[in-house]
Amino acid sequence: MRVRIEGIGECYSGDLANTRLAVSAMDIVDGRIAAFDAPADGEYDARIDAAGGAVLPGLVDGHVHPVFGEWTPTQDALGWIGNYLHGGTTSMVSAGELHVPGLDYANLNAELVTSLAVVTAATTGRVRWSGVKVHAGTCLLVPGMTEQHLDRLAAAGSKLAKFIFFPLEDRREEALQITRWAHERGIRIKVHTGGVSRSGASRMCGFSTLQWLQPDIAAHVSGGPIPMPERDIDELVDRAQFMLEVCSSGNDRSTLHLVRRMMERDQLHRLCLGTDTPGGTGVVPRGLFRSLLFLTGVCGMDPGSAIACATGNTARAHGLDVGVLAIGRPGDIVIAGRVDGSSGPAFAHSLAHGDFPGISCVLVDGVPLVRGRSEQTPPPAQPALFSCCNFSWMGNPQ
Repeated sequence: MRVRIEGIGECYSGDLANTRLAVSAMDIVDGRIAAFDAPADGEYDARIDAAGGAVLPGLVDGHVHPVFGEWTPTQDALGWIGNYLHGGTTSMVSAGELHVPGLDYANLNAELVTSLAVVTAATTGRVRWSGVKVHAGTCLLVPGMTEQHLDRLAAAGSKLAKFIFFPLEDRREEALQITRWAHERGIRIKVHTGGVSRSGASRMCGFSTLQWLQPDIAAHVSGGPIPMPERDIDELVDRAQFMLEVCSSGNDRSTLHLVRRMMERDQLHRLCLGTDTPGGTGVVPRGLFRSLLFLTGVCGMDPGSAIACATGNTARAHGLDVGVLAIGRPGDIVIAGRVDGSSGPAFAHSLAHGDFPGISCVLVDGVPLVRGRSEQTPPPAQPALFSCCNFSWMGNPQ
């Protein structure tokens, strides 16, 4: 399968070290980026004219709460993953399937949480829902975990395990042992931070806990929805090395404080993004773009860096090969442009102002799943144009 994108006005790499690419065309072959600015050659299954718009990696949501398929019981809603695709999200990572109806947070045990993660990995994580790459099967760690439980998670393909209900300060050595077992099996550790979660059963977690635990990712450090104190945020930026996650459902004041300090301390390589949805905040298809635009329009970050935080940084934090436009990387791509009425003459200007872009195309592994008009954004002033689409199907890759 061969796809060509041409007429690119702005190209964002997703790589914080080199955020903009001087690229006007790219070829995608068998799902991966094969060439930049190569001469058009032969037949293509799809040819897309970006019409001077922007090309960027598909957004990576590092903090979602799936349950089974595209049903979320917290909002009793169906089809949410497909809506997020139309908001520019092409990959998402579960931060725990804790919204299963009837789950008794007060009586969790190692066998139950492991089995729940394995089942979700084998169902929600097995199928491309609406084409989005959903990495499900994140275990909610509890006391009593053994190496055999971690073996089951690794065999199921779990990428992440999470401390949220675990009494970390009461059982430090056990928490550190579980972390070592997880790392030995290639599973990364995320930790709920800040105040009590929607569940009402999580534990408080700030810098004093994180400094000895040393997770891979500190979840929603500016609120999920309640943030840790600003003095703890400062300590995390100044004294820690692990990734710091910001979610769209958090505290905007704390996010502004965190991001400004990370910019001042040259620590943006540690910033990753998520939505922490579906949940009490709702189903928010543009939630990840909202966080990106908060970085540009409120925090003053340049658009290329903000895009890199929402793509390459978040993918790297979770061990994914997506989020960066480079030869050999997956062809997960968003084509977008400024909307009529937006600030400035081009995509970069509107993004810097914090204006939502108009999405006209989303590709996953080179397959155009959103074509001509997103259902979740205003139309771009100059939408992408399609020709010679010869796909036998335009549905969801399984």
